[in-house]
Amino acid sequence: MSTTEGATGANETADLEFFWDPVCPFAWITSRWVNKVVAQTGYTVDWRFISLRILNKDRNYATDFPPEYEHGHTAGLRMLRVAAKVRAELGRDLMGPLYDAFGEHYWEMRPGSGLRKRIGTAEHTAEALATAGLPTEYAVAVDDESWDAEISAETELALNRTGRDVGTPIITFEPPDGLSFFGPVISRVPSDEQAVPLWNAVIELARFPGFAELKRSLREAPQLRILGTLTDMPEMEDWEAGSRKAHKPS
Repeated sequence: MSTTEGATGANETADLEFFWDPVCPFAWITSRWVNKVVAQTGYTVDWRFISLRILNKDRNYATDFPPEYEHGHTAGLRMLRVAAKVRAELGRDLMGPLYDAFGEHYWEMRPGSGLRKRIGTAEHTAEALATAGLPTEYAVAVDDESWDAEISAETELALNRTGRDVGTPIITFEPPDGLSFFGPVISRVPSDEQAVPLWNAVIELARFPGFAELKRSLREAPQLRILGTLTDMPEMEDWEAGSRKAHKPS
């Protein structure tokens, strides 16, 4: 399907709308699964914005989250500003490749790379833009707060579809009128063989108008290189309100 609308309006031909924040590990893992499904089915995806920093703007980071979360969420917003400028000026079809590049320069990096201090900087973002084949001068938009209204509007759109007690990712099935859900939240990327059967199970739930939630707080640590958690025997963690319960201030 081809894109028929402008840079900021919804692509009404897409089969899915995927609202992502570049610093959410679960959004990244789910997006890798979605890409496998797309490769095997021909689905089309409109990659849209949701900012964890904006979503949590009324929460107290000092008491509600582990110490590093405010910095990480702010970095995600800075990266989304760049994505918003690219989308407005070059087109929304570039959002998938740009998200891939953001992830390659974050989630696929090795532990101890010093990335935590660099993420969301113009220098780091320029590296991702280069990987996506995009002009690196767009990186200066990390400091351009004029894009925040657009990012906030898309965040609000996603929350209006799901309710506010959610996180990222948010997916709308058969947009704009299909059901929207937080998730699916998974901790590891399915194999190519697992991807479509698992997705079809989700679709069956999503098509039932009365389906609301399937959830557990005890989960595997996200299987990501940057976290050093890629292992055959992943640690189980208890999550609460968007972060690991054991890492929150006591």
